[in-house]
Amino acid sequence: MSSLHGFGLGIASENAAGASLDTFYPHPLAQVTGAAADVLQGVTGHLDVAQLKELASALEQTGETGLAVIARQLMDTDQRVVATPLADNVAPDSVEAAYLKLHLLSHRLVKPHETDLTGLFGLLPNVAWTDQGPIDLNELPQRQLDARLRGAVLEVSSVDKFPKMTNYVVPAGVRIAHTARVRLGAYLGEGTTVMHEGFINFNAGTEGPGMIEGRVSAGVWVGEGSDLGGGCSTMGTLSGGGNIVISVGKECLIGANAGLGIPLGNRCTIEAGLFVTAGTKVSVLDDCSETIETVSARTLAGRSDLLFRRHSSTGAVQCLTKKSAIELNEMLHANN
Repeated sequence: MSSLHGFGLGIASENAAGASLDTFYPHPLAQVTGAAADVLQGVTGHLDVAQLKELASALEQTGETGLAVIARQLMDTDQRVVATPLADNVAPDSVEAAYLKLHLLSHRLVKPHETDLTGLFGLLPNVAWTDQGPIDLNELPQRQLDARLRGAVLEVSSVDKFPKMTNYVVPAGVRIAHTARVRLGAYLGEGTTVMHEGFINFNAGTEGPGMIEGRVSAGVWVGEGSDLGGGCSTMGTLSGGGNIVISVGKECLIGANAGLGIPLGNRCTIEAGLFVTAGTKVSVLDDCSETIETVSARTLAGRSDLLFRRHSSTGAVQCLTKKSAIELNEMLHANN
């Protein structure tokens, strides 16, 4: 039986030389199997009207009516229509494949780290994102002049490799106060609120519901019911986190202007203004607020029910837990 890791039928924007700048997939598919996979297996590249008509008929026979409807709608455009199959979960090898993987994430069809994005950052072109779509940077000056000659202004919202997510997909049940701060490839679970200063990068996101007023860096996953306070930050794999996957468990609170460089378990709190990295020295306290051991924060990675704070006089980083001193001490030495 045939199977595909993903498939997209969409519209590709190009520069004057014919190189792809982006691709919009209105109805991407993930983990396609059965008769639909048999139909889509060999469908790739630019499709003309006749090919789209044939594809739509074949998809209707398999019951994949959603993509069939898109195929018929795309017959009416004079833009470049492309089909992109992902045979396996491997690194993308084209702009079209890269955009399909980003769409799969933002459509909630795969979660962060479930699709291979190796080399994606270097594969995507750096373009001007405008109110007329993506424009090649070498072509931008002429396009700006053309607009002025018509008495108009070409609005350039950003110059970047990644566009904002909401120009491609708006997931159900989310609030985004400032859409430019959520990149395509972000995963926003239902019930997620992203406030004005919140930011969510590609291959990162939230299980939802949750409140994001800080930065969710690339690769970071935030669990259900967690709150990232204003100005806080999480270290991602592109910002010094190395290969460590930073995550925030369920019902956690990262205070305003705090930071996180280790994975957190559930129901953890980091005091406002405190940045906890893997090498941060932490005094672990028992139920009587007595220090039982001083460890690097990486020792506490993934543990639940922890409160990280600073001593009000010395500034030393402390960790309190609901566990007893004996239970905690056993936890610290479990892997010795």
